[in-house]
Amino acid sequence: MTLRELFLLDPTVAFLNHGSFGAAPRPVMQAYQEWQVRLEREPVQFMATDLPGLLARARETLGGFVGARPEDLVFVPNATYAVNAVARSIKLSPGDEILATDHEYGACDRTWQFACQESGARYVRQPISLPAESAEAIVDQLWQGVTPRTRLIALSHITSPTALTLPAQSIGRRAREQGILTLIDGAHAPGQIPLHLATLGVDFYAGNCHKWMMAPKGAGFLFARPEVQALVQPLVVSWGWQPEPWFTTGSTFVDLFEWGGTDDPAAFLAVPAAIEFMRQHDWPAVRSECHTLLRRALQEIGEETGLTGAYAADDGFYHQMGIAPLPPVGDVREFQKRLYQEHRVEVPILEWNDRPFVRISVQGYNTQADLDRLRHGLGTLLSNTPK
Repeated sequence: MTLRELFLLDPTVAFLNHGSFGAAPRPVMQAYQEWQVRLEREPVQFMATDLPGLLARARETLGGFVGARPEDLVFVPNATYAVNAVARSIKLSPGDEILATDHEYGACDRTWQFACQESGARYVRQPISLPAESAEAIVDQLWQGVTPRTRLIALSHITSPTALTLPAQSIGRRAREQGILTLIDGAHAPGQIPLHLATLGVDFYAGNCHKWMMAPKGAGFLFARPEVQALVQPLVVSWGWQPEPWFTTGSTFVDLFEWGGTDDPAAFLAVPAAIEFMRQHDWPAVRSECHTLLRRALQEIGEETGLTGAYAADDGFYHQMGIAPLPPVGDVREFQKRLYQEHRVEVPILEWNDRPFVRISVQGYNTQADLDRLRHGLGTLLSNTPK
């Protein structure tokens, strides 16, 4: 059975948009549904007695995958939730500054704009130019936005609009030397690149399991270094705040987030199944093959459009997701809609800094035929687009 057959995706669609919501393979979905059935067979036993130990084991497996102690991780529904938990916890004062880049995900932009509006702080979006030349150049550009007022640096590990991998470790190290907190939005990183959060050097890390790790929707995590865990509070206060002796996990950080009221924990519990799926299918090799397909596609699209690519070299700036500049396409939403309706290609067409791009995600279920269909569809639509 091919990897494509192990996913539930519509076989008539060239699905090149894994980066938006992910897609879970059949064995992972089976594990997810089995957890749901087990919950419904005896809800009280499951939620009140079994669940704490089950979550502990799932966190331990996740910790092994992302390189973190399980007591430094908590499950949350998604990375946006984790970013909000930090943003709503950090006590900002008028004049404080939150530094980000101009490549950030819209929900995170809005989160920090809201937090700054409420507190009188300032949200700074420092431009990072494309094509990216080097990690050092990115850090230097970012630091042009650092001032004595900078309280926290909040940025993506792999950016959503441009799929650019930012040097999180170098940024975290330099920020700590200057007493600046760091929060990394790792929505696209777990499963796409190797992680070792314990040595990454950042204070907070928000991750998704439902994207490139291929867990079910609703599985994310928040990592916090032990030294800063007391700074962050959950968005929902429940039993973990001043817990009963029978409730505590032994970690205040985990206690605060572990139980926010009755909810379906099946997505969290299915995370180990997603990790096992990757192990069984030699995912480092799969990722490498996906990158090769993507690199070729970006090169070929660039040759056809004559436009300079977003990455100066193939040296770690992108992995399984990348963007290719496009000539003017008019309304990007309408162009994307036509690409899907007329060519059955699911891929985002977006604008960043007033320039149109196609953002291509290549996952293990994709083949060269999917990318060929994308190139054909782009060529047909672009040839019919008024100049």
